[in-house]
Amino acid sequence: MVDVTDKAATSREARAEAFIRMLPETVDMIVEGEHPKGDVLAVARVAGIMAAKKTHELIPLCHALNLTSVKVELTPNTEVPTGVHVEVTCRLSGQTGVEMEALTAANIAALTLYDMCKAVDRGMEIEGVRLLEKKGGRSGHWQRT
Repeated sequence: MVDVTDKAATSREARAEAFIRMLPETVDMIVEGEHPKGDVLAVARVAGIMAAKKTHELIPLCHALNLTSVKVELTPNTEVPTGVHVEVTCRLSGQTGVEMEALTAANIAALTLYDMCKAVDRGMEIEGVRLLEKKGGRSGHWQRT
């Protein structure tokens, strides 16, 4: 594990995304609130937040961080490609970045959507998991172009 003892605590932020592609009927079921398991988006949002908070338990040598904010936005897309766009923003004031927390949260939110919808759509695909932006720390601001 990297020693961050002597690093200054600074404001840090990371944004990540994922997309889960699914049948139009599955998206419609989610949007209309007709899924037999209930509010799929709410459950996926909570799962993403929980995942960000437990990232250090899942990824070896990842620091346990005191996150101050985790936002999980889930946007159903009814146009081609149909599915749900996941975007996560994690923030903290600390000595190390929050990229892994944002990426983990985006993945777990997408996996939760898959788990909840697999009975009605086995062909779903999770794709495009990537870091969009990071701010703070010694390396400064980075944004995907």
